[in-house]
Amino acid sequence: MSELTVQEIAGYIDHTLLAPNASREQILQICAEAKQYNFKSVCVNPVWVATVAGALADSEVLTCSVIGFPLGATPTATKVFETRQAVADGANEIDMVIDIAAALRGDAEALVNDISAIAQAAHDGGAILKVIIETCLLDEEAKVLACEAAKTAGADFVKTSTGFSTGGATIEDVTLMRRTVGAELGVKASGGVRSAETARAMIAAGATRLGSSSGVAILEGGQSGSGY
Repeated sequence: MSELTVQEIAGYIDHTLLAPNASREQILQICAEAKQYNFKSVCVNPVWVATVAGALADSEVLTCSVIGFPLGATPTATKVFETRQAVADGANEIDMVIDIAAALRGDAEALVNDISAIAQAAHDGGAILKVIIETCLLDEEAKVLACEAAKTAGADFVKTSTGFSTGGATIEDVTLMRRTVGAELGVKASGGVRSAETARAMIAAGATRLGSSSGVAILEGGQSGSGY
């Protein structure tokens, strides 16, 4: 298999800005960059979804938002409300954070119930669901449990990280997640993806999407941003 070009890598990237102090000008700038470089989506906090959806309306770039972010420690009903609002505002993709404590205590039923409710809300609006399991906080058993719960609950992707905790994506975690979910679900690597070399390694390990605030730097050969 030939090495992916940077143009091909662009199609894997969710161009991301989740800083709480992001300005409207910065949000519109990443939308312009996403259209220029043909990124897969622009991922923002819920308050910016309508702005992003409007800015991307004349392109094929998708609008992505985060739910229960960044801790996941909100009731399912709150996550459902957030999801329905984001979809109504124009989100095509939803990235939710799981109940991390439930994963750590091995409560598969709680995980499935939480994820399935958000999956239903997203799918009802024609959006897909990515499930952030926050790998840096889980041991291997909990990572597998969370991935299996996401698959059972009807999610479309599993995702490594929020980028706001103690660590981001690793090759080992992406490999484990791909092995656990099989070919049926996507795997999104986020957190620390700041170079084309890292991007290619994550894709080779099984990632089908990359979350990064460094998309432009990846394509232009630089290294900057938080790499969310």
